[in-house]
Amino acid sequence: MKLAFSTLGVPGLPLPDVLRLATAHGYHGVELRTHPEEPVHTGLGPAERADVAAEFKGAGVELLGLAGYAQVAAPGDDEPVLAEIRALLDLAHDLGAPYVRVFPGGDLDVQTPEEADATAARRLGTAAEHANDLGVRILLETHDSHRTAADAMRILGLVGHRQVGALWDVMHTWLGGEQPSETYAALSPHLGYVQVKDIASPDDTTPLPLGAGVLPLAECVEILSRHGWDGWLCWEYEKRWYEDAAPLPDLLGAGSEHLSRLLNESA
Repeated sequence: MKLAFSTLGVPGLPLPDVLRLATAHGYHGVELRTHPEEPVHTGLGPAERADVAAEFKGAGVELLGLAGYAQVAAPGDDEPVLAEIRALLDLAHDLGAPYVRVFPGGDLDVQTPEEADATAARRLGTAAEHANDLGVRILLETHDSHRTAADAMRILGLVGHRQVGALWDVMHTWLGGEQPSETYAALSPHLGYVQVKDIASPDDTTPLPLGAGVLPLAECVEILSRHGWDGWLCWEYEKRWYEDAAPLPDLLGAGSEHLSRLLNESA
């Protein structure tokens, strides 16, 4: 397995600095939070996109994916959501990123679960054709209205397209009461990559250094290793949402060492 971290942990940091952190601390890749307040977003022009791709190549760091914010199950018209996904897919293609992350974003106060599932599946099925043309894969994250693998699979089972897969966020499946073995069994045919993190408790999700909290990271890595999965582990440290959390750059070295130790122990 290869290691990456998300720029959600270093909000607004210029890309050259992000790439220096990756190379200095043993990370093979970076997931880019793709939002207007970040250096890389869908508003970049062709020359800027070429520069970003060249910076990754020059640093010898892989661009794992674009963490977008499209909400595929959200109530409302399809077209704004589809336009957002298409813009992310175009950017990913131009930058050479294999994956685009989307959220479920259903609102069960105004939708039934069946309506949310059908809305997400319809939009993902439509967007999958554009993704297929570009050679980019859309990953539905286990998050918000569909936080477990069982939830996500209700959507993915309806879509049934190879360009639409799953992103396993280990915190949300755990908070949803799902065991790692259950999550892997459900998502494995669709799994793009895995987001790892750590927290103190279900009631305190402030990001912690890897291994300092309660999430079953060792169990997750052991299950992935036992099944021969050789994808990416991406540390998503949610500094952007928790200003008082320790700075991620100070933790990256110990984080890669912790993940490497888990990988070695599970080999």
